Amino acid sequence: MRAAIFHEPGKPLTIESVPDPVPGSGEVIIEVNSCAICGSDLHMTQYPGLLPSGSILGHEFVGTVVDANSTGLAVGTRATAIPLFACWNCDDCRNGHFAHCGQLRIVGVGGTPGAFAGYVSVAANVVRPLPTGIHFDEGALIEPLAVGHHAVAHAGSLAGKSVLILGAGQVGAAVTLFAAERGARHVVVSEPAAGRRERALAVGATAVIDPTLADVGAQFAKLTGDSSDVVFECVGIPGMIATAVSSVRRRGQVVVVGACFLEDQFRPMAALGKEVVLRFSSAYSAQDFDSVIDAFAHERIRPAPLITARIGLDAMPDMFERLRQPSDECLVIVELG
Repeated sequence: MRAAIFHEPGKPLTIESVPDPVPGSGEVIIEVNSCAICGSDLHMTQYPGLLPSGSILGHEFVGTVVDANSTGLAVGTRATAIPLFACWNCDDCRNGHFAHCGQLRIVGVGGTPGAFAGYVSVAANVVRPLPTGIHFDEGALIEPLAVGHHAVAHAGSLAGKSVLILGAGQVGAAVTLFAAERGARHVVVSEPAAGRRERALAVGATAVIDPTLADVGAQFAKLTGDSSDVVFECVGIPGMIATAVSSVRRRGQVVVVGACFLEDQFRPMAALGKEVVLRFSSAYSAQDFDSVIDAFAHERIRPAPLITARIGLDAMPDMFERLRQPSDECLVIVELG
């Protein structure tokens, strides 16, 4: 099969022919129809030591089961999958929190082959058939939307509350969509890229601000008349936690979702003085994944505006490098089927 291969930081991915995967016990093979490029893919290939040479990235995928490997799944099933391998027996796994298993392996990370390839091997028990009406490219959105769903769930009830979202990339847009779905009164998105601000409005933001023009908290207060009840940090660069803490109201919440691979600093006294609740949100639970599929199937969410480009595998290395620079792109779908 053909696949996009990472060799080392500073060098573009290459398209190569590699052996087809062979399913292990309890695994199935999915023929990949499409896979979205994630911001974490970009981060992991930027810093030395995070990925072994020869890695195949890709964890936001959808396709068709072509080898059920005696698992009981039907060949031909249109499906996505929670892109994780776990022990399935610890307390976290028994409660559906596979991403926190001590034996976790992630599809497309750390040498476990991912889905920027013709085929990918996944655990049968995390395969999720696509309901009728969910198209293949929409299916590739389920994984990144589950990240946003999980983050919003951490904040509890948002009905009638004022929410500030820092960043309108893939994660920020997903958080925007679910904050609006949960009934927040104000959903204000801070994003420097004009195209991403427009997209945030398309998926539920009530207002957008440009953080390069003035203090984010001051702009939020001017729009809404008060400070935010909840701030979601969805950028993942140093300094954003400090911005979130300074922007949230007294006894408000800050939920950190952005994946920052560098050291960061902020003044704890700024949070302590306000009694800010600061928590971090990583990945999702099985329940989040299933809730996103249900929301899709019943048309409670309409995330189509998040898809900004569809490309073939041969165009992926160039697009991958372009995405390292600031842009208006959100979800770029690599079509393999």
